[in-house]
Amino acid sequence: MSPTSAEVTQLLQGVRDGDERAISRLMPLVYGELRRLAGRYMRDERGNHTLQPTALVHEAYLRLVDQKGVKWQGRAHFMGVAAQMMRRILVDHARGHARVKRGGAQIRVPLEEAMVLPENDGQLLALDEALKRLSEIDPRQSRIVELRFFGGLSVEETAEVLGVSPKTVKRDWSVARAWLHAEIRNRA
Repeated sequence: MSPTSAEVTQLLQGVRDGDERAISRLMPLVYGELRRLAGRYMRDERGNHTLQPTALVHEAYLRLVDQKGVKWQGRAHFMGVAAQMMRRILVDHARGHARVKRGGAQIRVPLEEAMVLPENDGQLLALDEALKRLSEIDPRQSRIVELRFFGGLSVEETAEVLGVSPKTVKRDWSVARAWLHAEIRNRA
């Protein structure tokens, strides 16, 4: 039985308020969804990746519940922040791997229109750099890409997290994908 958004939201409020019981009750409710998200990330990573989905979930969860003063808006907000945490963990891991294995060299590849995660560390780093540049130009579009592409959130969930209309999310999503595609292609 999957938890309702209301249950998760109530527990998140308890976490924010420092309720230890809420922290221990939250993990079993969101673990499956976090594990699926981590599995999605890790499915396209190299076969000999030293980070496993379970470790990625645990690292992200520890960082999430350690956040002080976050005013959780609900399950979608929590999952969006979890997606961002996982992305940061994987990017940090990829940077470390690139530094050691390739002397820090970066590989540039085009971002395909399909919703496919980057296949290797170089692609993940190129996408991360492009997202950073996009966030300087349009932070909302960057956040939408992060929530939809990395977090797997629907248009409606993304709209809820950002406090905008689904129509705005669809429009920004389309513009951001086109911009990222051109940005990565031009820097290749």
